[in-house]
Amino acid sequence: MTTFRLRTRRLTIRPLAARDIPEFVRYRNVETIARYQDWPLPYTTDMAVELVADVARQGRPTRGEWIQLAIDHGHCFVGDIAVWLDEAGQLASLGYTIAPEHQGHNYAVEAARALVEWLFVDAQVHRITATLDPRNVASARVLERCGFEYSGTAPLAAFVRGEWTDDTRFSLLAADWLAWRNRPTGRPATVELVEVTHDNVGTVCAIEVAHSQRRFVSSVASSIAEAAHPGERAGTTVRPWYRAIVADGEIAGFVMLALPDTTRPVPVLWRLLVGTWFQRRGIARRAIGLVADMLAEQGSDALDVSFVDEPGGPERFYAQLGFERTGAVDANGEIWARVALDELRRRVPGA
Repeated sequence: MTTFRLRTRRLTIRPLAARDIPEFVRYRNVETIARYQDWPLPYTTDMAVELVADVARQGRPTRGEWIQLAIDHGHCFVGDIAVWLDEAGQLASLGYTIAPEHQGHNYAVEAARALVEWLFVDAQVHRITATLDPRNVASARVLERCGFEYSGTAPLAAFVRGEWTDDTRFSLLAADWLAWRNRPTGRPATVELVEVTHDNVGTVCAIEVAHSQRRFVSSVASSIAEAAHPGERAGTTVRPWYRAIVADGEIAGFVMLALPDTTRPVPVLWRLLVGTWFQRRGIARRAIGLVADMLAEQGSDALDVSFVDEPGGPERFYAQLGFERTGAVDANGEIWARVALDELRRRVPGA
C-alpha cells in the first residue's frame, strides 16, 4: 500500500505513528485542548497505541472509517487531523487539533486546506462536514478560512464530559469550494467609500461576515436602521454617517461613524465590516484610512471605537492600527479605545 502523504509549503500530513504517541497523549490531556473535545479523559497511552494500530491497518483514508493523521512541521510533530469517509466515498468529515505550543501559526488552516483539496480533487467527495462546540471560536475560524459555511446549531445535541452541549455544524460542497479557492485574494487596486442609495442598498445589506464574527458586529441592515433612528447622547441626537466600501468595483463592506458633536468632540467608528469573501485583503485597513483622511480634513484629531472583549474579537486588528484602550467601558460591557488621526494615517499610508 502506498504511504499516504500530503505536503504543503510548511507541513507534511501522514498517518499517525508509534513515535507520535508520547506527544499525542500529552497534548490530548491538556485542559485547554480537551475542553471542547469528546475523547475520554484521562487519555491514556493504551488508547493511543490502539488508535495507532488502527491507523496502520488502514494506511490511508478508507471508506466507512475514521483515520488519524499527523501534522509535521519539518521534523516536529505539531498536531493531528482526522478524516472520515462514508461507505460510498461521497461524504467526508474532519477534525483537527494543534498542540498548545504550536498554536498561532495557522498550521490547522494549512493542514485543513490541503486535506480538503485532496478530498475534493483526488477522492472526489461531494460534501465535507465538521462539527464543533459553538464556544470554540478558533476552530470555527479554521473552517471559515477553508471556505466552510455555517449550517446551523443543534441545541443540546452532543453529550460531552457528562453533559449535553450544543453542536455547531459547518459544511462545504465541491462546487462552493472551487468558487472559494478561485476568488480574488490579492490586495485590490482601488478601495472607495460610496453612498448607499436606492440602487445599491440591497447589495449592501446582503454583505455578511463569517458566522464566528457575527457576535462582534451587527448586520448592515441593523446598522442602517440604527442610523435612521439614532439615539441621543447627553441631550444631543447622534449624527450618523455611513458608506459602502467598494473594492475593485465590487461592494465589499460597510462603515459607519457617529460624527463629532458638542457632547462628544471625538468621532466614533460605530460600525465596520467586510464581507467574508473579501476578508484578509487589506480592505478594512484602507477603508479606515479613507475615513481618517476625511475626518482630518474636517478638523478632527482622534477617532474612538468600542469592541467586545472576547476571544476572536477585533481588538488585535484595532491595536495594529494604533488604537489603545482608554479605560472606559460602556453599559453593554464594550471596551473603548482611541487613536490619534496622525498615528492612524501613518500606519495606513497611501489610503
